[in-house]
Amino acid sequence: MKRPALPLNALRAFEAAARHLSFSRAADELGVTHSAVSHHVKALEERLGIALFKRLNRAVRLTDAGHMLLPVLSESFDHIAESLDGLTGGGGRRALTVTLTPSFASKWLVPRLGRFRALHPEIDVRLAPSLDFADLTREGYDVAVRCGDGHWPGNRVDPLLAIMMTPVCRPETVEDGLKTPADLARYTLIHADIGGEAHIGTEWRMWLDEFGIGDGGDLDRGISLPDPAMALQAAVDGLGVAMGYDLLAASDLAAGRLVAPFGDGLRHPLAYYVVSPSGTANNPNITAFRDWISSEADR
Repeated sequence: MKRPALPLNALRAFEAAARHLSFSRAADELGVTHSAVSHHVKALEERLGIALFKRLNRAVRLTDAGHMLLPVLSESFDHIAESLDGLTGGGGRRALTVTLTPSFASKWLVPRLGRFRALHPEIDVRLAPSLDFADLTREGYDVAVRCGDGHWPGNRVDPLLAIMMTPVCRPETVEDGLKTPADLARYTLIHADIGGEAHIGTEWRMWLDEFGIGDGGDLDRGISLPDPAMALQAAVDGLGVAMGYDLLAASDLAAGRLVAPFGDGLRHPLAYYVVSPSGTANNPNITAFRDWISSEADR
């Protein structure tokens, strides 16, 4: 089959601009000027006879045609880069950048990461802990593990883990008198302030309502920390009673540093998900990581 001449420079310019949703960032990546990227993209649109970008005042957005073309080009360029790396003695090494919350990284993923390395020694994993959900494509992340409601438009979203929440504290706290949920009114409550100041006390209120404690007192009181792992550590240090997530508190519970005096608890309305940009969701690195972490969640 005779293959038509491909406008490779224009395709590269479009792919970079579409990944970043920015002609300037694409220019920086490719080592050319902004006007060169703009010229290549315009030439490609004229050749195809369709618009690939919606040009706004200070931003660009992909059209439906642009969304269709981006994953094809991204995967093709990835395969070319991997093949060239192998030919030039790179040993086929690949990098995967994962953004996730510090608590999920330290309490769940890192203790299991050795198994991924054993299965895929050719993939170098780079963790980027953050409390913010970044624009994955724009910030250069390959995949994210995030706690939320599963609604992240423009991304492939795969359910990973449900969350059970229950109060946790040092064993001495139970010995000192924490026997029933009503007793919590006498103890310092520790909050993981993941939803902002307006959400302080929300998890405690949900849990107390489930257990029929209509008057939980002032649920804004106590200590508020920005990450669930910090809240667990505060409980380990005897600062009060934290609302613990089962999958993050597991190691502290198993070691006896914490106890859950009221059992397994309540299912959280949010859950953990694996999120990857739609344009690169089928990248071999991302697919390997997604398959592995899903199997770990099923263990």
